[in-house]
Amino acid sequence: MGVEFIGQISTQFASEIHPSSGPAIDPDFVRRFVAAHEDAGFDKVLVGHSASSADGLQVAAFAAAHSERLGYLVAHRPGFMAPTMAARAFATLDRFSGGRVAVHTVSGGSEADQARDGDHLDKEGRYRRTDEYLEVMERTWTEEEPFGHRGEFYDVADVHAIARPVQQPHIPIYFGGSSEAAYRVGGKHADVFALWGEPLAETAEQIAAVHQAARAAGRSTMPRISVSFRPILGTTEEQAWERAHDVLDRIVAADGGGGSFTGRTAHRQGHETTRTNAGSQRLLAAAERGELHDRALWTPTAAASGAAGNSTALVGTPETVAAALLDYVDIGATTFLLRGYDPLDDVADYGRRLLPLVREEMARRERVPA
Repeated sequence: MGVEFIGQISTQFASEIHPSSGPAIDPDFVRRFVAAHEDAGFDKVLVGHSASSADGLQVAAFAAAHSERLGYLVAHRPGFMAPTMAARAFATLDRFSGGRVAVHTVSGGSEADQARDGDHLDKEGRYRRTDEYLEVMERTWTEEEPFGHRGEFYDVADVHAIARPVQQPHIPIYFGGSSEAAYRVGGKHADVFALWGEPLAETAEQIAAVHQAARAAGRSTMPRISVSFRPILGTTEEQAWERAHDVLDRIVAADGGGGSFTGRTAHRQGHETTRTNAGSQRLLAAAERGELHDRALWTPTAAASGAAGNSTALVGTPETVAAALLDYVDIGATTFLLRGYDPLDDVADYGRRLLPLVREEMARRERVPA
């Protein structure tokens, strides 16, 4: 019944309010960032992906070698590596790390970023490819006998990998997206389906859509649900909101007030001026409906950054934000991806003041069932 907490690491100090500093790939910073998450009690960290960023598998391998227990959720775009090769690469890293790897499947939310690596498939084509890709990758991990596959995108024969993952039956598959195609493919394959932080009612609708797609695919066990937020904490509510407005002012100032988040950091992360992916459109729609939703969900940070990635905040004291996270647990969330606008400081703060509150309440619920 426990909640899984996932952070996010990068190879350089940067955020929407902090201009990039230092080398683009800074081993010392990665070690510090990993140690901060491990010390704070996070279960995993996401290693992001874009056509301009460092290779995620190599970042995760380096980070795993400099940590003891932290897991690594490696963002991976199907289509740029053969699924059999990807299966071997992830299984090898899973072995070397002692079973600490998971795959975050991202079919692609930016046509421009896909094109940087030579991918010009349309959205529906990308999701059909992802469906086939995951099927072949899972079979490579699990099939005991050599197998072949001939489909729309992949034609492989006599596949038999000796590199098998530690985790059984296979490495966990996380899946991101907010479109009907994402629900269909993720509902079929995902162990964990990842959503960005929307209001409770809209999140519940998405969870229902994911579960409906899973049932349509013949599954009896539903995917677990991850929701992503940017918590902004204060010792008092007044301090939290003062800090939230300061963060917003700094996002606007860094972007020049255009709401497009078009700087070099955005380019490396695959964000574009025009958001075509369904997740960004949904966040912007929530921002248009109002600034504050439910207990503590604040949308102006999403509007100011053009919904460039998970960008809605939960604002308040640690007690308020913990209660807000538990509201999402109550509608079916099992995992939270949390990252701050002050990358290192916020990780430490979450570990001291936020994660323990949620875990204590979850432990209490286990002792005293509803």
